[in-house]
Parts: sequence; structure tokens; C-alpha cells
Amino acid sequence: MKAEQRHTRLFAPSDLPGWVVFMKSIHISGCVRTRDHGFARHPFWCCAVLLIALTTSLPAQQSSPKHVLLLYGFTEHSVFDSLDSMKSALRSKVQWPVDFDVEYIEGRRLHEESYENAVVENFRSAYSKQKLDLVIAFSYPALDFAVRHRDELFSSAPIVFVEVASARIAGKKWTGVTGVVINSDIVHETVDLALRLHPGTTTIAIVTNTSAFEKVWLEAIHQELARHQQLAVVDLVGLAPGELFEKVDRLPARTVVLFQEAPQEAQQPAIGPYEVVAFVGQRRPSYSVWPVACVGHGCIGGVGWDNTEQTALATDLVRRVLSGERAENIPIAGTKTQVMVDWRQLRRWHIAESALPPGSIVVDREPTFWERDRNYIIAGSILIVLQSLLIVGLLMQRTRKRKAEAVLRESEERFRVMADTTPSIVWMSDTKGNLIYLNDRGKGFTGRDADAGLGETWRAYVHVDDLPKVLELNARALVDRRVFSREYRLRRKDGVYRWMFDVASPRVNGDGSFAGFIGSAIDITDQKLAQEALENVSGRLIEAQERERTRIARDLHDDICQRLALLSMELEQANRKDSPPSTKKRLEEIRQHCADIASDVQSLSHQLHSSKLDYLGIAAAIRGFCKEFAKQHEVSVDFREGNVPTHVPKDVSLCLFRVAQEALHNAVKYSGVWRFVVELQATGDAVQLTVSDAGAGFDVESAKSERGLGLVSMQERVHLVHGWFQIESAPGAGTKVIASVPMRMAEPSSAGAESDAAGDAMGVA
Repeated sequence: MKAEQRHTRLFAPSDLPGWVVFMKSIHISGCVRTRDHGFARHPFWCCAVLLIALTTSLPAQQSSPKHVLLLYGFTEHSVFDSLDSMKSALRSKVQWPVDFDVEYIEGRRLHEESYENAVVENFRSAYSKQKLDLVIAFSYPALDFAVRHRDELFSSAPIVFVEVASARIAGKKWTGVTGVVINSDIVHETVDLALRLHPGTTTIAIVTNTSAFEKVWLEAIHQELARHQQLAVVDLVGLAPGELFEKVDRLPARTVVLFQEAPQEAQQPAIGPYEVVAFVGQRRPSYSVWPVACVGHGCIGGVGWDNTEQTALATDLVRRVLSGERAENIPIAGTKTQVMVDWRQLRRWHIAESALPPGSIVVDREPTFWERDRNYIIAGSILIVLQSLLIVGLLMQRTRKRKAEAVLRESEERFRVMADTTPSIVWMSDTKGNLIYLNDRGKGFTGRDADAGLGETWRAYVHVDDLPKVLELNARALVDRRVFSREYRLRRKDGVYRWMFDVASPRVNGDGSFAGFIGSAIDITDQKLAQEALENVSGRLIEAQERERTRIARDLHDDICQRLALLSMELEQANRKDSPPSTKKRLEEIRQHCADIASDVQSLSHQLHSSKLDYLGIAAAIRGFCKEFAKQHEVSVDFREGNVPTHVPKDVSLCLFRVAQEALHNAVKYSGVWRFVVELQATGDAVQLTVSDAGAGFDVESAKSERGLGLVSMQERVHLVHGWFQIESAPGAGTKVIASVPMRMAEPSSAGAESDAAGDAMGVA
């Protein structure tokens, strides 16, 4: 006897201490926790229940594993499923820890009394002091041994059997036994498979030995072959290898061999079952009712059982028995058969796989080209597809690039033609402000050299007085990267400087990054000359107007006013003579009218040209005008002065005086109020005049578009003296007129002092 014993244990989730679960649910027993974390309700019962849980639940869960014996009917391990598959299946089903004991016995030798007695003694010594909860018997020899010796060896433990044909247990009833059988007749199906794959078979040769195990199968095979009267049966039973090989060689050509002999580890002859089946399989097609023992060693195959289904069914039966069900009350489960063949032997005997029954298992199949190199094929295919897509993409990109280049060339050509034919200078700069492009007109403007004006050389063509301002504006534009404009003088190829008006916009690359500027410059020298000429004409017109006003004012003051004053004096003398009262009254009225006319003419003379402006200064002149204006129009004019010098250039004082006149006349005419404010302030090197009211106001933009003569006159006067002019107004928000003029101080003189005295005299007159 050769026996092998292994011990293993499965741990189930139930190994967790039961008192942990109990602690999580301890509130069920009526214990209530207080705010100070103590048990305040039924403390005695809580402690008692906790003690019971610790003394009963913990040992029950941790010290009572199930003891299971796995009993295999042959010592050749390869003919059975892996122990790990059974353990894995039980691990997923059983809820308790399980200790496994594994034993292998030689089923063929159980008919030997000495061998069986030795096995019994061995088992008795191993398990006499151990209570088994279950015995799992693999194959009929193991089942028969376990049933016969259960009471004396295994403490009447229940038995679950597997890998047993239904014909082997037909008519047998055992207490405490259940299991999984192969429902169909595997001998019948194996013979049918052999005749199906070899339709011309005339002889069936049976190769087996004389053990009790093989005799059972030999009888079953004879019973099956009795149904096939057309077949000759040759028994090659219990022959020595040499004699067996000789008789196999003499078998008829159309012979199929049924091989039934399992190997055993206890006996290792020079020529064992695997060598025999290899020899027979080389000469005649061989089949077996136990294909797991010969497939891969020379036989074609046979009909066996579905191992996966059998393991699942057996695991469920084990779970039920360990859960407390009586084995005899659990119906015996049945598993279907399954054809197993060797692919290499199919190729040897020229058997097509299409001839196999559906669902057949083909082992040792040589992988096809696809199966063998599938990963390489997939990787290569993917690589080829990717390369193809890449090539297609590159071709498409090349096509798009060529189209884009063609469009770009066409666009550049259009731009070049447009830039070269435009009347302005077109240029482009990089991110540092250096010129990288200049159109033909620009090159022709600067000179014949194609590189003239490019890079940093453009600075040499800008007027030396304008260059600092241009460089400062360029530096600010490179930081702001916004549209800008500038005016500067640029040297032409003949050495003449021309005024240029330059407008530039930022350029961007394809990715949106800043690329520099593109701009165009036009020659505005002629416009500037025309503007200067127009300003000169306007200035001369205003000067002529002022001279004419001065002449008229002088004539009115020196001639008309004097004559009216003389007429008034004559009327006053005539009124002193003896005349009737009515005549005297009439003469007095005429004299008063003459005096009023003289006063109005004098006021008109002051408006046309104020002598105070020449002799007393701008502040006195505007103050006097405000008083006369307020008296004449019966309004209130509040005049405010601040740090205004007496001696202000004539053109500046005249400009501010005329602006004050025009602004007050417009305010009286359009504001609708009677109070006005006039402020005259000296700020640094400028004099600022402000005329404001809180009247109706107006829309400044509309007033500019209509270009009223009064507004135009004030703007032109201020611009002639290089000042700035602004109107702040809105409907209902009043109006404020602001004029600021740079001031150039004049040196006082003795002639000026004499003139002041004369002016005062004229003002009094």
C-alpha cells in the first residue's frame, strides 16, 4: 500500500468574532448610552448578555471547523481534477472554516485482502481519534471502500461521491450517501463515437487487464458490443506487453481499439499503461471509456463527464450536507457527458473536426496561424492601419499644404500688387520694431537701394526733431500692441523732408501670437501747408476784423460820441435862455435822448474795441464788459479773477476778451436764466477763461455738426493763439465754455504807463 495524506484548511468570512457583531447591535437588548458614555438602563442585564456573548459566541465561531476527508480511488493524481478547483469552489459556497484531509488509495488492488487490510489499519490509526464531518469519494473504488468501512473508520460520516457512472450504483441504496453520477452510459457513447468517426470498422479490439476494476468495464463493453453483430470482437486482456504488441500488429486493417487501463503510482513497470496506449495508438485508432487517462498519450479520445458542471454540483451537495441536511434526503445529482478528443490523433487518422458531435472538447490543438500569432497579427495590422492612416493623413496634409501654399502665394501676390500700387507707403515690422518689408513706393521714396529703410536704418530718414517722439511711441505700441497713429517728417531721396501721417495695426501669427505691426503712411505735407495757409488767412481775416472794429470804435468814440456830447451841451445852453416852459421841457427831453444815444454809442465802441484791454489789461477789460453787459441786458454776471497779470500779450488778451463776449451773448440768448459766472484764472504758463450757467444746456455734438458761427469763431480764435477750447453741456444740465491759452509775459514800459492814464481818461469820457 502507498497512501498519501495532506491537511489543509479553508477560512470563511464567519471566522470574524461574533461578539463584534453583537457589540454593533447591543442596543437591541435594551441598553441605552447616556451623555457620559455609561450604561444607564438595565446595567445588570447588559453585562450578563455581554458575558454570554463572549463565552459562547467566540469559541463557537473560532474553534469548530468542519473536517472533510477527500478520498481518491487511484494513486495517479493526473486522472483527477485538481484539488485546488474543489477548494476554490467550496471557499465560495461554505460558510465555515474547513480542514481537509486528502488520501489516495489504489482501487485496482482493493480485491487483494492484504492490501485492503493494510489500508484499513492505516486509516484506523489516522482517523480513530478524529471525528469527520464528511467524506468526499472520487470514483467508484473510493466510494465502495468508504461505504464498506465507514462505521469502523469514519465515524459514520456522510459521504458525497463524484466521478461515478450511474450504471455502477444502479439498484444500490446507502444511508448517508449522495453524490453526482454520470447519467448516460459512457460505454455506449464511446462505442458510438468510435463507429461514427470510423464508419468502415469491422473489428473491435479490447485492451485491458484482469483487475476487478477493469473487469467491470470489460463486461459493460461486451454487453454493448453484443448489439453490433456485424463487428468481430478481439479480447486482448491481461497480456504481457510483448505478447500484446505482437497481437496488435496482427489486427485487421479496419480495427478500432477500446483501451481501458489506468496507471498507478504503486507499480512502475518498464512498460506501463501510457507506453502501451502509445504503442497501440500508433498502429490502430484507439478510444477509451475514461478519456482523461489516455488522451494525450496516444488514443483519439472517448466520452467522459463535464468537470465544471460536476464540481459545481458536488460543491452544492457538500454545502447542504455540512449545513445539516441528511445525505440520504438529498437527491443524487446527474451531470451530462462530454466528448474529449486529441487534435493530434484526429490529424493522424485524417478525421475532420466537423465529424465530431456538437460540444466536443478538442485538446492539444495545434494553434492556427491566427491563434499562434494573433497578437503579432493584431499589432501588425494595427501598425499597418496606423501607417496607412498616417500616410493618407500626410498625403492629405501635403495636398492641403499645397493648396494653402497656392492660396498663400496668390494672397501674397495680391497683397504685393495692392501694396505696390497703393499711393501710400506700406510697411511691416517685427516684434522688436525693425522694418522687414517696404513696398515699392516706400523704396522709391527713400532711394534706389532695395534695403533702404529696412531694419533699423529707417531711423536715419526721420527728422532729428521728430525721432525721439517716434521712438517713444514705437516702444509704447510694442507693449500695448494696439492700433496707433503718428505724424513725423520723413526725408525723401532728394533730401527734402515731407510730413507723413502713419497708421499701424498689430499683426498676429497663425497661433495667435504677436508678430509685429503693419502700417501705411501717406504724405500730408500739402494738406499741412493748406491748413497753415487757411489758418493764416483766418488769422489775417480776424486781424483785419479787429482793425476794422478798432477803427469803427475809434471813430464812434472820437467823432460821433464827441459830436453827440457837443450837441447835448448846446441843447443844455439853449435851455437856459428865456423860453416858454413847454419849449424848455422839450429841449430837456431832446438833450436826454442825445445823452442816451451817446452812452449807447460809447458802449458799442467798447464792445467793438475796449480801450481798457490795451491800457488796463485783460482782467479789467472783461470786468468792465461784464458790468456794462449786465446793465444793458438786466442780468447778473459774477466775475471772478485769480492771479492774472496785468501785462498779457495782445493777441492772448484779445482772444479771451472776444470769447467772453461771444459766450455771454450766447448764454443770454439760449440759456433762459439771468445769472452767469465768468472766471479768469492764471494756471502756470496759461490763462484759462470759464463762462458757465445753470440754464437749459444743449447737445454738444449736434452743435458741432451744425457748426454755428459763434462756436466756429471762438474755436478759431483760440487755435490761432495755440490754445485749447472745450464746451461742456447737456440738455437740462447747463453749459460751461472753457478756453485755455498759453501766456507769454510782456515787459511793461513807460509808454504803457502813459497809455494807462490816457485809457483811464477815455474810459471816463
